[in-house]
Amino acid sequence: MKHTLSVLLLNKPGALSRVTGLFSGRGFNIESLCVAETMDPKVSCLTLVTRGDDNIIEQITKQLHKLIDVLKVSDVSEGEFVEREMVLIRVKAEAGTRAEVLRTIDIFRGKVVDVSPNSYAVEITGPESKVNAVIDILRPIGIKEIIRTGTIAMVRAPKK
Repeated sequence: MKHTLSVLLLNKPGALSRVTGLFSGRGFNIESLCVAETMDPKVSCLTLVTRGDDNIIEQITKQLHKLIDVLKVSDVSEGEFVEREMVLIRVKAEAGTRAEVLRTIDIFRGKVVDVSPNSYAVEITGPESKVNAVIDILRPIGIKEIIRTGTIAMVRAPKK
């Protein structure tokens, strides 16, 4: 089962390396990893996606808590959460396909961020399923390059 973990850690050299080392040293795979500063520049939020049953995720969480730079670990996928990923796609945009590419990007609320005589670079933001759907639709037209950010996630605020 896929799990999205949010890890708050001190923004120090080597902190990220220790987290990824923990995963590789124990044979766990990281499917997606995204890290950046929080509002406090001394703290970073690392969002990672991994797969495993509840026992494996519990083991990963306990091991992460043992790392000196880790402040907090939460499995955001345990409750309701919002997740987003961004993708930049360079797609062929020749005379016969330009309108189709633009319509597709518009349907998915994407943006054209770069134009060349033979291609568009487009930006799509949304959950992984939306990103995958756009890629599947654009693939027959001709994708030249794909760059993905990886998943970021946040627990939904209580409704009360």
